[in-house]
Amino acid sequence: MMTKKWLSSATVAVGLAVLLAVWPVTQPYAQPAPPVAVQIDSDDIGGVVTSKNGPEAGVWVIAETTDLGTRFAKIAVTDERGRYVVPDLPKATYNVWVRGYGLVDAPQVKTAPGKTLSSPLVVHFQLRPEPLAH
Repeated sequence: MMTKKWLSSATVAVGLAVLLAVWPVTQPYAQPAPPVAVQIDSDDIGGVVTSKNGPEAGVWVIAETTDLGTRFAKIAVTDERGRYVVPDLPKATYNVWVRGYGLVDAPQVKTAPGKTLSSPLVVHFQLRPEPLAH
């Protein structure tokens, strides 16, 4: 009886070892995925934020207007590839800029919903480090 249990356990262990040996593994030197274009519709503003070090994750993209009779602002945060979408905006002209901890605010850009700010026709935000206060 003991031999039967031991043989059964050994069979399971060998099967598990074989499974782990042939399981597909992602290579650490694999090429990164190509950047995916930001998908927006007619009432969104979207784009990509970078610095000299590449994409900037976790920075705020602020879209603000006074065309609606009162100040209206919406904020989005960039993902790990620096992409952002400010969704569902009322029709108006917006000032859009980028703000992040330790970074100088990007200059404001005027745009309207339905445009992607990372396109060659408009602006690709470039951020730089904020100088240290003395």
